[in-house]
Amino acid sequence: MSSQRRPRLVSPFARARNAAVEFLTRPFKWFSPPTRLIIIFIFFVLVTTLLVGNPFSRAFTENYKEGDVVRSTIFAPTDVAGVDTTETERRRREAMETARPVFTYDSGRTDRAVQSFRAEWESLKRQAAASRRFDDNDLETLTSLLRDVNSAYIYEDKDERRLKPEILLVDIQNPTTRNVISLQQTRTMSLSAAHQNLRSRLNELSDRSAEQRAAIATALLAQVKPNVMYDEAATQIERDAAAAKAVPAAISLKSGQVIAREGDTVTQHVLSQLAAIRPYGRSERPWRRLMGLLFLIAALFWVVWEFVDHRSTAISLGLSKRRAFALVGSAVIVQTTLLRIGFALADFTAASRINAPFDDPMLWSFAIPFASAALLVALLADTQLALITGLFTALCAGLIAPNGMSIAFYAVISSSAAIYGIGRYRERQSVTLAGLFVGMVNALMAIALMAYAQKAWSLNTMLLAVGCGIGGGLLTTVFTAGGVPVNESFFGILTDVKLLELSNADLPVLGQLALRAPGTNQHSHAVGQLAEEACRAVGANPLLARIGALYHDIGKTAAPEYFIENQIGENPHDHLRPPQSAKIITSHVTYGLKLAKEIGLPTRIADFIPQHHGTRTLHFFLRKAQAEAAEGEEVDETDFRYPGPKPQFKEAAIMMLADSCEAAARSLARPDPENIRSIVTKIVDAIVSDGQLDECDLTLRELTTLKESMITSLTAIYHARIDYPGFNPPSSSTLSLAELDKEERGVSYSKPSEIPISKGGEVEDEAIPHKAGKH
Repeated sequence: MSSQRRPRLVSPFARARNAAVEFLTRPFKWFSPPTRLIIIFIFFVLVTTLLVGNPFSRAFTENYKEGDVVRSTIFAPTDVAGVDTTETERRRREAMETARPVFTYDSGRTDRAVQSFRAEWESLKRQAAASRRFDDNDLETLTSLLRDVNSAYIYEDKDERRLKPEILLVDIQNPTTRNVISLQQTRTMSLSAAHQNLRSRLNELSDRSAEQRAAIATALLAQVKPNVMYDEAATQIERDAAAAKAVPAAISLKSGQVIAREGDTVTQHVLSQLAAIRPYGRSERPWRRLMGLLFLIAALFWVVWEFVDHRSTAISLGLSKRRAFALVGSAVIVQTTLLRIGFALADFTAASRINAPFDDPMLWSFAIPFASAALLVALLADTQLALITGLFTALCAGLIAPNGMSIAFYAVISSSAAIYGIGRYRERQSVTLAGLFVGMVNALMAIALMAYAQKAWSLNTMLLAVGCGIGGGLLTTVFTAGGVPVNESFFGILTDVKLLELSNADLPVLGQLALRAPGTNQHSHAVGQLAEEACRAVGANPLLARIGALYHDIGKTAAPEYFIENQIGENPHDHLRPPQSAKIITSHVTYGLKLAKEIGLPTRIADFIPQHHGTRTLHFFLRKAQAEAAEGEEVDETDFRYPGPKPQFKEAAIMMLADSCEAAARSLARPDPENIRSIVTKIVDAIVSDGQLDECDLTLRELTTLKESMITSLTAIYHARIDYPGFNPPSSSTLSLAELDKEERGVSYSKPSEIPISKGGEVEDEAIPHKAGKH
């Protein structure tokens, strides 16, 4: 067997990709599959939680002081209707300053003063000069003067600073009596002013000597005292009551409204707005909030796993449960990263604009590609799993965005539109069309959300919302188109587009197969045609079967001359011992798998290489070894058996059937419907009897349908040509069409029963004495 390597079969990109995959998966090889799943689950939960919660981000809850410079633009996280504490406090202080001071009023003070003066009158008369004695008329005159001066509201000079245009008087003789007096409309004066008033009026008594006026003044001034006293405790009660009646100043902020831009100076008004939005910001205990978020994210990933684990149908060409879960998890992480970046860019763009509507981050956030993850999963897995992914990422968007409910709703509709719009993915252009459809739906949703949020309607607002919505759809196309090839390679996922790309005959491995093993290449195409039609008959994937057929025998390029379909002349097995021949024949499976790994062939295609042979035995070489063995020598049957496994999915089982049936039909001298039916029935029965189909999900009904499909297809391919009457070949040396076809196929058997079929349903090529045959 040739050991020559052909490095050009593996492109530099494939080698780099294989090295990257090997590097990333190497740490997990130390763990069992369940442990790997747990590690991946924890990784996804932690990373997603950190991306959604972002406890290390600088939030609007920073402790700014008046005069500080805003370090990053601050937006209202949601619609906020609150109290402007600073303005309300100003109003309270203003109300307290305008509150009337309270003074106690002694209404009996005048009467007591008069009584006291009368009591001192006799003494005053004795002090008066003998030239002029006071009489009763003088007493009444002075008493009237004293009563008139004391009838004013007299206060202490020190209380003058406490006066206001209006004051509240509380009569100490009758505390329930409270009167508001105006200083401008009443006689209100300080004690010193009252004394001065009294002196001035006494000076008007010209008929009295200076000595008498002095004596009278001394007696009267002693009776002029404050009748209005400042009550500090009662005044404070009045001030508090006035403050309590002050109307609170309301704050009304719209979601996304700019509170302060980066570089602005913090004012009292800004501090009031920050105080209003603080309850909506980061908790004072961020780690407690993060733990709650961790539980929520873990619950969402648990839902994803349960959905994947309980799916009764296969996901996207047999994508395993763990790979499907890993696909969704990685898509969620990438989408959440895009959300974080997108919202940051929306905030930055809005903060750099000062004119409406361009300063509204909600409008700019419509351009975020919310549907990328859902569209990616729809392309690589299926629509149901994609819908779960879309709901997951929409919830993440709602947790991240300030106006969470509106954005979450927008993201759900965007993802649903992407899933609906992708349709059947058979060309890369399908992603672009889906993106355009998403963009149109986004535009409609943006207008609807604007109406719901009661945004101001204007031409600029409409154009910006619609433009951002369409832009979000186009960005969804860009990110999805870039992510599909990467995920196809990393997860070994097959899409119809990938399958069509693998059918390119210019690919190095297919070129080498055609060049080095032309018989094998011809056989692969024939098997592909047969398997494709059979898959259509039972609802399997015909494209997968056809492409799998192209690669199922690539291992034969290592030593094509040892396989009879490529032999011209002498058979090299004639010079080898049976174990050596068997090893060479079976090694095309192991080499094919190695080559498939080197060129990055998707796992599902590589599975055709071992599974189309299953665990069948090379009976021709086994019998030959047993015949050549010395008496008593045991021949190990495992040396003559393919390594397996048996077919695990429908397309591989159909490939096994098609591979053997096509080879047998080639060996028929007369491939008429009767002979083809006989040989196909014989091969199918042998494969079933050998237990090769026990591990796939083919039913007996499907097996019958497959048999009929292959009989029809083989009859159409190998039907005998008709010799038209009166037509003679141009040269007698030229073979007839039927004979030419027979010669071309190297046919040796006229009856189906003569074709050597092994117990496992394989045609024993080595037992067929012809130049070119099969497989």
